[in-house]
Amino acid sequence: MVRINGKEEAAAGKTIAGVLREKGYQAERVAVERNGNIVPKAAFGDVCVEDGDVLEIVGFVGGG
Repeated sequence: MVRINGKEEAAAGKTIAGVLREKGYQAERVAVERNGNIVPKAAFGDVCVEDGDVLEIVGFVGGG
């Protein structure tokens, strides 16, 4: 299991890009932290989520 924003989910084996797509996030509008380290956007398609990982996904909201 993988903890995503505080919830246990079955996401092991997927890329970060795949997880974002499944959850409805736009990759260009989020920051992702994996196990305490920021993942560069360019690596979203390359980094595979492993069992026991902790992901924090933070979306950016515009406004004024």
